Amino acid sequence: MAQTITRGFKTLLEEANARVETLTPGEAQARLADGALLVDVRDPRELEREGRIPGAFHCPRGTLEFWIDPESPYFKPVFGEERAFIFLCAGGWRSALSAATAQDMGLKPVAHVGGGFKAWKESGAPVEA
Repeated sequence: MAQTITRGFKTLLEEANARVETLTPGEAQARLADGALLVDVRDPRELEREGRIPGAFHCPRGTLEFWIDPESPYFKPVFGEERAFIFLCAGGWRSALSAATAQDMGLKPVAHVGGGFKAWKESGAPVEA
């Protein structure tokens, strides 16, 4: 018997985008200047292939929940800091879901970059090889 998906990715994205702030690359850069942390959830291979954003903290999407939770043996202290967190992926889908998950876990304030790394790079924002 075939599986029946009752809430597909489009619904999950709509729900995430309805409750998480979406920033342009310029808005994100302004918040970074005010102390926010950019959290890049792309896969390590994507970073190697496409480049990195200077100062961004890399947290692969598959590790997010474990790195955020202080009860996890994989907790990363950066997620315990009092600051804003801005999530970014390649195109804006994983970052929206990541920001919604982080928000659900109690991390705040959170936002994500609409259009992801592609929009970041196209805006002329800094990228390093």
